[in-house]
Amino acid sequence: MVAHGSDFPALEAAGSSSFFDHVSRSHPALLPFAQNLPAGSMPATPHGTTIVALTFAGGVLMAGDRRATMGSMIANRHIEKVFPADRYSVLGIAGTAGLAIDIVRLFQVELEHYEKIEGTLLSLEGKANRLGAMIRANLPMALQGLAVVPLFAGIEPDEAAGRLFSYDVTGGRYEELEHHSVGSGAVFARGALKKLWRPELTSEEALAVGVEALIDASDDDSATGGPDMVRQLWPVVYEVTHDGATRIAPEALAAVVETIVTRRTLERREA
Repeated sequence: MVAHGSDFPALEAAGSSSFFDHVSRSHPALLPFAQNLPAGSMPATPHGTTIVALTFAGGVLMAGDRRATMGSMIANRHIEKVFPADRYSVLGIAGTAGLAIDIVRLFQVELEHYEKIEGTLLSLEGKANRLGAMIRANLPMALQGLAVVPLFAGIEPDEAAGRLFSYDVTGGRYEELEHHSVGSGAVFARGALKKLWRPELTSEEALAVGVEALIDASDDDSATGGPDMVRQLWPVVYEVTHDGATRIAPEALAAVVETIVTRRTLERREA
């Protein structure tokens, strides 16, 4: 059973169904970006890189590579940058990895809390707006080099098509049509998406397009990790349809990567 506001007197007294607003007023020090940093240059911190998202017939797909970098070094080969925000939306992160993951967790709690208080899901537009407010709150940290730039996608239960939203470091929210990419390899991934995307892709075709865009980004951007066939490391990919957000299994990703690599190998031989 869904709990309502009367079961949470402190939050009901605050007059808001937003967990983020409540914590901002009552316990701001608990927020991930409520820090007073010393002046001067920031030390190198792990950063997440390329995220791609695209629409297909009946939903949206989001994919992220697995590499985190710290300056010129690979800090982590297993990082996850795409997460389910709730049942019908997903969130990808680029930027300062530790801070970004904390913002993801805060956003997940925000959506879950709203549903408990109001007894209904927040609209996709509302979710996008609330994420923008969190990114705006991180602006002081971004100005000190700890920026977080998300990519948000989802579908309304009563609408036919999915929607994509990008953000800037000030929390500015922009709805993207068809496809988009963020992160250090975004310019290369976006070029691939422009060439490979077409209207009414199937979910299987969208998966191939998203993975190939990440492979193209990894070819030209050292901070983007390509599929690792030795370690069996594949991108993190979620698709969102009216059945909910689903993570693509490693076996399916391995098959897609093998198909792409085989095709490119044959094309190079014929050239």
